[in-house]
Amino acid sequence: MELPDLDPARPVLIAGPTASGKSALALAIATRQGGVIVNADALQVFADWRVLTARPTPGDEARAPHALYGHVGWDAAYSVGHWLRDLAPILNGPERPIIVGGTGLYFTALTEGLAEIPPTPPAIRAAADARIAAGGAAGMLAELDAATAARIDRRNPVRVQRAWEVLRATGRGLAAWQDETPPPLLPLAAAQPLVIEAATDWLNARIDARFDAMIAGGALDEVRSNLARWDPGLLSARAIGAPELVAHLRGETTLAEAVTAARIASRQYAKRQRTWFRSRMGAWARIRAD
Repeated sequence: MELPDLDPARPVLIAGPTASGKSALALAIATRQGGVIVNADALQVFADWRVLTARPTPGDEARAPHALYGHVGWDAAYSVGHWLRDLAPILNGPERPIIVGGTGLYFTALTEGLAEIPPTPPAIRAAADARIAAGGAAGMLAELDAATAARIDRRNPVRVQRAWEVLRATGRGLAAWQDETPPPLLPLAAAQPLVIEAATDWLNARIDARFDAMIAGGALDEVRSNLARWDPGLLSARAIGAPELVAHLRGETTLAEAVTAARIASRQYAKRQRTWFRSRMGAWARIRAD
């Protein structure tokens, strides 16, 4: 991947699907121009998932400053609002931020603003989790207000659940809250936004190879060390590959079956990421990875 021509004084934003090489690009920019690499991946924030979420290695972290990686506890309910609050002092710090990740919602909230929605009560969250576990995303979608249903990613059960929780907790649709969004922390015009694009076949091969490398690099041991406190209802449990490897360690599947399922889940996730980037990041500069 060719390094883009960048102003070393302005923040850089790097989005891309899983396994596309965005962390390597961020590190190359940081080592050439300086800056602090800041995580914008919703699962790389969790302390106990280094291997499985492909967090930067200790060697990478020694080559350039890194921030907001592995700083959140296993059972924390960490949201985009938490991330923005953690990010704010870094944006105002002495080093130019190079913000990199695959969570499109983080970038959208950063550059377009985030609606200040009250937190979801635990009882409503529990009810939503139970419905999702029972395969109820379609039913929850049917209960949303029309404006919200037209705006969210209807194929993403996490987004459907969030919208349903907001409606139940506040009596107002998510779209209405979003329409009252305050100014963004970092307007897009003040940054250098980049999206990595990759051909499907190239990316799928990378996804498969990376998961094999994760297994060889200790992913199974990492999951085993967290098995006693595994809770599928936690946000941290959404790390791709974690449910599949948990099932294997519990004797429910073979390792080969778990690896195949995790590869499929990763490919599906990459597809959802690309859909978000196409629909929400049209003004971002494109970089070809393959």
